[in-house]
Amino acid sequence: MALALVARWQRFWIRRRLPAPRRFRYERFGGIVQLRYPQALVFVDRARARSLGYDAPPPGLWPDTPQPADEAADGAPADAGTLHDSTRPLSAPLEAHLQLTNRCSAGCRGCYTGATSEGGPHEWGLQQWQAALDELAAAGVFHVALGGGESAELPWLGELLRHARARGLVPNLTTSGLYDDAVLERLCDWAGQGLFGQINISLDGVGADYAAVRGFDGFARADRALVALRAVHKNVGINCVLTQRSFAGLPALFAHARRRRLSEVELLRFKPAGRGARRDTYESLRCTDAQHRQLLPTALQLSRRHRVRVRVDCSFTPMLTHHKPPPELLSFLAVYGCAGGDLLVAARAGGQLAACSFAPPENTATTALRQYFHSAAAFSPFRSWPAAQEPCRSCSYLALCRGGCRVVSAHVSGDARAPDPECPRVLDYRASRPGPDPVHNVPVSQKGDAESMTQRASRQLKVLG
Repeated sequence: MALALVARWQRFWIRRRLPAPRRFRYERFGGIVQLRYPQALVFVDRARARSLGYDAPPPGLWPDTPQPADEAADGAPADAGTLHDSTRPLSAPLEAHLQLTNRCSAGCRGCYTGATSEGGPHEWGLQQWQAALDELAAAGVFHVALGGGESAELPWLGELLRHARARGLVPNLTTSGLYDDAVLERLCDWAGQGLFGQINISLDGVGADYAAVRGFDGFARADRALVALRAVHKNVGINCVLTQRSFAGLPALFAHARRRRLSEVELLRFKPAGRGARRDTYESLRCTDAQHRQLLPTALQLSRRHRVRVRVDCSFTPMLTHHKPPPELLSFLAVYGCAGGDLLVAARAGGQLAACSFAPPENTATTALRQYFHSAAAFSPFRSWPAAQEPCRSCSYLALCRGGCRVVSAHVSGDARAPDPECPRVLDYRASRPGPDPVHNVPVSQKGDAESMTQRASRQLKVLG
């Protein structure tokens, strides 16, 4: 007991000596504040930014900011505008998802990067990724999400973590947990030093559900990593890629997260990328329309029952807005649809920028982020959502949802600019028109009674109704 207390005290003082993360970034509407407790990025207007002591924006960013004598009676600038006009990208991404390597020997059948034990050609090394972190920090990025492949096995990961911290970036990690004791011990040491913000283990189900989704039985090894990392770091959670099989296993997954005293469960939509883009794989694993409509009430119910925070990735936003929650609540909770090329960017193992982890890479290196981010041709078609087709154009949630997942649209419809073909509103819109349903080439008569499914889900939704 005494040794455990000494170890905790040592970890506490090690973390106290870490460089402080970025606290604030100026934006045209005001700025973004990074809170530590609770952990959050908060958008504030110009008046609030000044009240916090941030009153020296870069030249030209607040060109119409009135002088103090011209402010309104309540202290707010008379023409400060509204918070974050989402039709215009931010000055820089909030976070960057870095695929440090495409080397992984697990061989999961739905791997979105198509990782192999040999890795990919021309993968970047430590010095190149350090240069990329320098560029991200200079641009104003707050967080970097590190993944792979399996980046935990990289011998230089610890050096990269310390470099990120020294630049004011908060590094988070997604890992499979499927490695030997030496790698896990090293990872626990870095976690104990406080080098990570959040660590999530990929766990697509409990017990047999894990094997059914991944194609092999790795649950015990992944759970072993969960236990070891949670013993030295409080911000440890689960990443669960939702599939037809894992959806039914969500109650067991949330119960497991509570038993392990985890900080969160993050639910991810299965994407048609990497090995997951194979037609038979995608069709057999993607969630059904009925499951998509049940997602929000199911997640809320399980989060309340087990007192575990639940997060959903941006591609699930059409399934959330389907239940008509107040838009201002979604905005307050920072619930946005496809954020690729705006709130987030990604980088491949060879350093190429991409709009998100699942999108095709751009012909630009991450070390040129600032120049590319503000170019007119950057991240098309991810930024083209304001010109959305129907039924997105007339949807009151368009500015939040942004037309759904571009990667799913490109795979299913052949057009990345098309409305998300698995969005309930899109399915209902197309079902009301004669002819075959173009989504997955399934006749509308086989889709089931969409209206009755919506009514059943709405009756279960009590928090946001």
